[in-house]
Amino acid sequence: MNTDIRIRAFRATDDPDTCQKFIEGHRTVLENHGITKVTSSNNEWAKSNAVFVVVVETLDGEKLYGGSRVHAADGKTPLPIESATEDMDPKINEVVAHHAQNGTGELCGLWNSREVAGLGVGSLFASRAAVVIASQIGLNTMFSLCSPATVRFNQWIGSQVLKSVGNEGTFYYPKIDLLATAVFLDDAISLNNAHPSEREKMLHLRDHLNCVITEQSPFKKVEVNVHYDLVVASARKDEFHIKKPFIKEAV
Repeated sequence: MNTDIRIRAFRATDDPDTCQKFIEGHRTVLENHGITKVTSSNNEWAKSNAVFVVVVETLDGEKLYGGSRVHAADGKTPLPIESATEDMDPKINEVVAHHAQNGTGELCGLWNSREVAGLGVGSLFASRAAVVIASQIGLNTMFSLCSPATVRFNQWIGSQVLKSVGNEGTFYYPKIDLLATAVFLDDAISLNNAHPSEREKMLHLRDHLNCVITEQSPFKKVEVNVHYDLVVASARKDEFHIKKPFIKEAV
């Protein structure tokens, strides 16, 4: 792997070509783990103005190493966590609708290629960047449905297990022998519950959306020069403050 990478953020509808690369890379990772059906991997998100994408890529943009997505609650389309868990516990819809009034969304679609496995590049770094862009989109809170391996990353960035849904926050998803944990970041702006070092990094990135930082992997003593490009040009802070609850349309 090249020691220089770029982490870039954009609205999904602003860059359909990169969205397609994201879809293909995410699908490959899921299939390698024997997973063929995940609500957050539904490709319709690429056509939504309420979806924002973070990609970890080569500097020329030709190759993706991983990434994440932020789905803003828009009052029209349920968040992936709702679609995934509402049949097991419909309370998730009420919880999301309540927080949507002040701007909420979901960090989802997290993946990284085998090439960068263990470096944190496609997991921790992409999660961190997703929280950084929340302020541009006007999201004060964020949900996530985590695999056992990514719960700790979400806790580092300030999320807590959402014990009011499922079985103390857990669900058997995406299949019966896999456990997923619902987490909730109740302060996506000041990030007071984040680990101090993570909070410092995220607030620094908010003040320096375009910068180059030499990052060290949290698990391997490998340094990577990360070129951050986190300005979402079309973002509006008041776009996703939904004053009425989501009502599912009849099929």
